[in-house]
Amino acid sequence: MSGWTVINIALAYLALLFVFAWLGDKVQVGEKTSRLRPLLYSFSLAVYCSSWSFFGTVGQASTDNWTYLSIYLGPILMFTLAGRFIGRVIEVAKREHITSIADFIAARYGKSQRLAVYITLISIIGVLPYIALQLKAIVMGLNLLAPDVVGSSGRSAGEVALMVSLLFTVFILLFGTRHIDATEHQRGVMVAIAVESLVKFVAFIVVGGFALWLIIAYPNQQRVMITEDFINSFTQVSGANLLDMGVYTLLAMSAVICLPRQFHVTVVEHHDPADLRWARRLFPVYMLLMGLFVLPLALAGQQWLSMDTPPDTYVISLPLGQGQYWLAVLAFIGGASATTGMMIISTIALAIMVSNDLVLPMMLRRRQFQGADFADFAQLLLKVRRTAIIVVMLTAWLVFLWLGDIESLSRIGYLSFAAMAQFLPSLVLGMLWRGGNRRGAYWGLSLGMVLWLLNLMAEMGIFAGDADSNILLWLLTPPQWGIMADMSPFTWGILLSLLVNLVGYLVGSWMSVATVSERFQAAAFVGRHQKDDGDVYRAKVTVKELQQLASRFVGKDRVARAFTRYES
Repeated sequence: MSGWTVINIALAYLALLFVFAWLGDKVQVGEKTSRLRPLLYSFSLAVYCSSWSFFGTVGQASTDNWTYLSIYLGPILMFTLAGRFIGRVIEVAKREHITSIADFIAARYGKSQRLAVYITLISIIGVLPYIALQLKAIVMGLNLLAPDVVGSSGRSAGEVALMVSLLFTVFILLFGTRHIDATEHQRGVMVAIAVESLVKFVAFIVVGGFALWLIIAYPNQQRVMITEDFINSFTQVSGANLLDMGVYTLLAMSAVICLPRQFHVTVVEHHDPADLRWARRLFPVYMLLMGLFVLPLALAGQQWLSMDTPPDTYVISLPLGQGQYWLAVLAFIGGASATTGMMIISTIALAIMVSNDLVLPMMLRRRQFQGADFADFAQLLLKVRRTAIIVVMLTAWLVFLWLGDIESLSRIGYLSFAAMAQFLPSLVLGMLWRGGNRRGAYWGLSLGMVLWLLNLMAEMGIFAGDADSNILLWLLTPPQWGIMADMSPFTWGILLSLLVNLVGYLVGSWMSVATVSERFQAAAFVGRHQKDDGDVYRAKVTVKELQQLASRFVGKDRVARAFTRYES
C-alpha cells in the first residue's frame, strides 16, 4: 500500500466527518434525537483524549510506568467524585450566560473585561504547545505509514507539519465557523466530535486487543523475561513516583474544567441535566477501558519491536512490524481522530474568546456598530473568528518548530496542562470562597505563569549553567526534603507554579478590598442559587456599598437625597 493511499483514506475520513457535522446542523431536534443528546454529550467529552492519550501514554507507560495512569485517573475522579462541583459550574454558567472559561472567571470577579483579556491571552499561550503536539503526532504517523510521500521526497518535518496545519486550518474554517449562535452551541460539530470519539475508542481497543493477543499467543523465554522486568518496574514504586503521579493527576483533574476545549464541551454545550447524569456514568467507563489497553501496547512494543523504536510510535509500529498494514492504518485514523477533535474544539474555543473578549469590546468602544444590522455584525464576527483560527494554527506550527527538541509527547502535554491549571485557584476558590477578589486572581495568575514560563525555558535548555551557578535553575530544583528530593525538576517546576499561584491568590485577596460589583458576583457564584434572585443578595451588600454603586451613575448628591427621602 502506497503512502498516497493512506493520505487519501485520511482525507476521505475528514470529508465523512464534515458530512456528520452538516447532518447534525440540518436534522431538526425532535423527541428521538433529544434522547440521543446525552449519549452524544458523553462521547463528545472524550475530546479530552488527544493524540497524547492515544500515542503518548503508551510511550509514557514504557518509560515512566505508573505516571501514565494520571491522564485517565484525573477525569475519572472528577466525574465520579466531583460531579456535583461540575454541575454547580454548569448551573452558574447557564444563569450568567457564559460562553467560555474567560467569561466565567471574569464574571466571577466583577465581570472584569480586562481579566477576560488576560485569561484569553494565557489560554492562547497554554494551548499553542498542545496544538503543536497534535501536529507532531500526525507527522510521526505519516513518517511511519507514508515514507514514500513524506520521507523520501525530501520534505522536512517542518514542511510536512506546515502542510498538515494548512489542511486542518481549512477544515476547521469549514467545520466550525459556518454560523453564529448567541449561545455558542455547535450542534453539528458536537455530532462529529462524538463520532470521532467512537472511532478512536474502537481503534485503540482493537489495536490494544491485538497487542494482548501477541503477548498471550506467542510467549518465549526472552519475551517472558521482558514481561517479568516490565512487571517488576511497576512493583518497585518510590515515594517520588507517587508524588509525580499525584501532581500529574491534579493536572488531569484540572484539565476537565480548565482546558478551553473541555470547558466548551462540558459547560457551554451542556443542554439538560440528563446530559451530566449520563456523562458521569459513561465517560469514566470510556476512560477506564482506554487506560486498560495502554499496558498491553507498551509491553508488546517492548517484546516485539527493536530497542531504537520510539515508544510513542508503538500504537502504529506494532501492527506495522507484524505485517498488519490495515490495522496500522486503523491506528493512524484513530490517532487522526484524536488530533482532529482536539484542534477543532480548541481553535473554536480560542476564536470565541478572541472575538468576544478582545476584538468585540474594542469595536464597541470605538462605536463601529452604529447603524449596522445583525447580519453585518454576524459576518464581521465570523471574519474575526476565522482570522483568529488562521493565526492560532500558523502560530502553533511555529511552536512545533520551536519545541522540536522535546521528543516526548507527554512532556509537551504536561506543559500545556500546567499552563491551563493556573486557572484552578481562581476558578475553584472563586466558587467556594466569597473573599476571593480580582486582585488575588491577577496576582495568582501572574506569579503562576512566570514560574510556568521559567519551567518551559528550562525544559528547552535555554538557561546556562546549573543550579549552583544559576538562581533560576536553583529555583526549579526540588528541595532536599524527604521524598521531594527525588522529584524531577520538571515536576517540581509544575508544582511550584501552582503553589505560588495559590499563595498569590490568597495574599492578593486578603490585601485588597472587593468592589461592589465583585461582591454581587461573589454572591451569585458562591453557594446555592435561590429561586428568588433577591434572596441571593439579601444581607450580603451594605447600604453604603449600594450608595457607592449608584453614585457612579447619577452622582453623590442625587444619591444622598434619594436615600434620605427613602429613609424618611
